[in-house]
Amino acid sequence: MTVLASTLQYFVPDNMWIAVVVISLALVAIMFKYVLGTPGPSPFAIDTREPLKPMMLDRKLKNKVLKQGFLASKVPQDLDAIVVGSGIGGLAIAVLLAKVGKKVLVLEQHDRAGGCCHTFTEQGFEFDIGIHYIGELLDHKPLRCLIDQLTNGQLQWEPLDNPFDKVVLGPPENRRIYPIYSGKKRYIDELKKCFPGEEKAIDEYVRLSKKVANGVWFMVLLKLLPTPLAKFLVHTGLANRLSSFFRYASRSLTDVVNELTQNKDLRAVMCYIFGTYGKMPKEASFSMHSLLLCHYLNGAWYPKGGASEIAYHMIPIIEKAGGAVLVRAPVNRILLNDAKEAIGVSVLKGQEEVHVHAPIVISDAGIFNTYEHLLPKDVQTMPAIQKQLSMVQHGDGGLSIFIGVDGTKEELGLKADNYFIFPENNLDELLEGYMKGNREESSKKVPLIFVASPSAKDPTWPERKPGKSTVTVVSFANYAWFEEWKDDKVKNRSIDYKELKEAFISKILEAVTEIFPKIKDRIEYVDAGTPITNQHYIGAPKGEIYGADHGIPRFSVELNATIRPQTPIKNLFLTGQDVMLCGFAGALTGALTCGSVILNRNLHMDAIGLAKRVKNGNNKKKE
Repeated sequence: MTVLASTLQYFVPDNMWIAVVVISLALVAIMFKYVLGTPGPSPFAIDTREPLKPMMLDRKLKNKVLKQGFLASKVPQDLDAIVVGSGIGGLAIAVLLAKVGKKVLVLEQHDRAGGCCHTFTEQGFEFDIGIHYIGELLDHKPLRCLIDQLTNGQLQWEPLDNPFDKVVLGPPENRRIYPIYSGKKRYIDELKKCFPGEEKAIDEYVRLSKKVANGVWFMVLLKLLPTPLAKFLVHTGLANRLSSFFRYASRSLTDVVNELTQNKDLRAVMCYIFGTYGKMPKEASFSMHSLLLCHYLNGAWYPKGGASEIAYHMIPIIEKAGGAVLVRAPVNRILLNDAKEAIGVSVLKGQEEVHVHAPIVISDAGIFNTYEHLLPKDVQTMPAIQKQLSMVQHGDGGLSIFIGVDGTKEELGLKADNYFIFPENNLDELLEGYMKGNREESSKKVPLIFVASPSAKDPTWPERKPGKSTVTVVSFANYAWFEEWKDDKVKNRSIDYKELKEAFISKILEAVTEIFPKIKDRIEYVDAGTPITNQHYIGAPKGEIYGADHGIPRFSVELNATIRPQTPIKNLFLTGQDVMLCGFAGALTGALTCGSVILNRNLHMDAIGLAKRVKNGNNKKKE
């Protein structure tokens, strides 16, 4: 397209170029209408933060909010919307609608609300399953403002140590540990100290990452513009030309980094955070990676009181508007009328179906669950639905290890930081061999181990769980390794499954206790969550933790113009990770995009606008 355009400029008459300019200006005008248009009500019209209330430390009282079981009698009358799934994408869209007076019912198949933001307790140890650290939470940042509004200012955040991440490369006898600092200048300066002579490569890596990440706004735009206009931008090549994010989307992280430096350790350090979106560097889009780098440049935070605080402070806002969040409510199908329009959902209660009706159904269950399991077979075969499914694939399965330890963080040498442990610096080779290997061999050579202590990050922990500590490990595993046991009873799977789990646990514990030797003889509890564990508890079809795969194809302009909150089924919408991007911030962005479509206004701009007003108000108070 670029070559064609360059050639045409020598042959197209001047009046033709005038027409092109006029059409381009018209396009810009239409785009601005959709970026800045404000026809519907805004959840961000006013700052809804309230004075901070005392933190709820009583688990039983907290569970009265988080574990409200489904009964037909608890379903509010005259619902405005039903949300399937209570992950952050589902809760966020419910709160956004509640803030403009909508009555919303959120239905969760698990026995507690929160999705990947929920916690569980075993033998007195509390574990977070999905929230490890969040970036961009300085007071004036739009993400912080958004979360404050979704929780009425009640969710508190604790900064991690600096350095917040440490990258470990090599075996114990040749171990290199590289600290990753927050602070736009300090991140660069400290990296240069570790790699003298690589200053130019480091500067270019950060410059390029910022440039590419700054173009992500165009992804939102493609999902908000009318479909014909979005398709026009795609098929003319304008989307790629107008957005640095999409220009680099087809380039792999490995390719970009290898062009910058020949230093293999530096290459690995530039790539290390790929685990936070789940693709090995040679399959990862540099555009996706640039977002993660920039996300943490200003620091990293953890929720005070643990991840369950997130849902705990969102649910009352939904209830205040007349809605409800009910658990143990597995939705088995979306109800359609004769015109193939969504009119509600069916909830399995024992062996019976309970039908709940609403004019809007929003799915936070993911694109695969929604299209392949919740819709009737004849609807699943619709060309528009099959086209969307053909564009995505399942992400890799997640593997988690939960470790309970006797002792305080001071006694055990645990800090508010994270370790990314790699056997060596050849990341692609290690990951590819692991994921393609058989399960017995791969259990002995886990190539990526993310390890952190949630208890050390939470300042309320000593009061809640005195004398105890927790360590959490996250890695990846092939769903096929565990698939044969997916239909076994969750707490009573076969001995072969347990032995395979134990093999992974044993090898991972070796690496963890080398980094944290003081925990070795004080471990009181350890267990693993495999891809089929994720399948059961969070409804992940193939045990994935980041939804649809985040490899290079995920970031094509055509996919992002096609998969949007609106589905081919009228009155059925998607929210969460699969609409935008993975992770906590990505799922929130998906909810904002979904809310923009339903409320017919750009909530992204509204949130940014409120953040600016709050910042200006704070500055005036200081003056």
